[in-house]
Amino acid sequence: MSVVLAGGGTAGHVEPAMAVADALRELDPGVRITALGTERGLETRLIPARGYDLELITPVPLPRKPTMDLARLPFRVRRAVRQTRAVLDRVGADVVVGFGGYVAVPAYLAAFGPRRKRVPVVVHEANARAGWANRLGARIARRVLAAVPDPGLGEVEVVGVPVRSAITDLDRAALRAQARKYFGFADDAKVLLVFGGSQGAQSLNRAVSGAADELAAAGISVLHAHGAKNTLQLSRSADADPPYVAVPYLDRMDLAYAAADLAICRSGAMTVAELTAVGLPAVYVPLPIGNGEQRFNALPVVEAGGGLLVDDAALTPQFVAETVVGLFGDPDRLAAMTEAARVAGHRDAARRVAEVALELAREGRR
Repeated sequence: MSVVLAGGGTAGHVEPAMAVADALRELDPGVRITALGTERGLETRLIPARGYDLELITPVPLPRKPTMDLARLPFRVRRAVRQTRAVLDRVGADVVVGFGGYVAVPAYLAAFGPRRKRVPVVVHEANARAGWANRLGARIARRVLAAVPDPGLGEVEVVGVPVRSAITDLDRAALRAQARKYFGFADDAKVLLVFGGSQGAQSLNRAVSGAADELAAAGISVLHAHGAKNTLQLSRSADADPPYVAVPYLDRMDLAYAAADLAICRSGAMTVAELTAVGLPAVYVPLPIGNGEQRFNALPVVEAGGGLLVDDAALTPQFVAETVVGLFGDPDRLAAMTEAARVAGHRDAARRVAEVALELAREGRR
């Protein structure tokens, strides 16, 4: 069987696609997997590194303003659809699984071609508010899967967000001693993890670094990924007791999750999915721009008791010194939040999407 995955562009599209690819291989080692992407996306680096075939097509971004790019859009769409249909024919696609983004639109339209050549479509929506690509795809899809019950796509099957097995199989308790030693923390340390995505987040950086002395006075160690282009002004260092470990980027997120007791972070769909998959409670600080989906991504976890939600403007050094320090001072509440975060997660999401894809592929071959 041949499965085509359309999830290029950002890590939020590529990573779920790759998690599903891995799950497909586990379920059927003989399945042919082809990923669609564009030259401008992260997929040119991430997908070949994972050992999967990548086919490049013309990107189809939707311009936000009436410019010449908007006038060129129909031509780009037609070109990308022709390229994608050629890929589907060449690999003998039995099913297309789309994750939204620039690559998904031509994939959906190409799959919905002449009736004799139509390929069944599965749409997966990771965010609490669907983008325009998946709104289009949901109209022609045989199955629509989502992370939350109502992302704006009509009736959906809630499966969660596909996350790589290195995260879903993580045993935080078993790995904790190794993880804390790796970052230079004591076995019995109280550890706060801070990260704002690959680029960091200046508001998170300012708030947490500004409360460094209060965190230290409460005996809380900090692991802070501040972003490669950002710097922190700290009165403490990794050599202090308790240490404040500041790094541009975390290559070992698995160890970071295992070392931590609580996180302060943004609430992108992948971040929320990974934290709940490993059972790590968090103070979620939604990105203050965009259509507000980050707030809704975190809301089900927060309502379940697995985290707190704070507006970007309200995240101040005082908030960290009072509320975050207060959580560490209440072990029973932190333990309850940890369990609630774990229960809110969907560790089998990648496998569920893969099962749906294979089911449709088999139906088409009968």
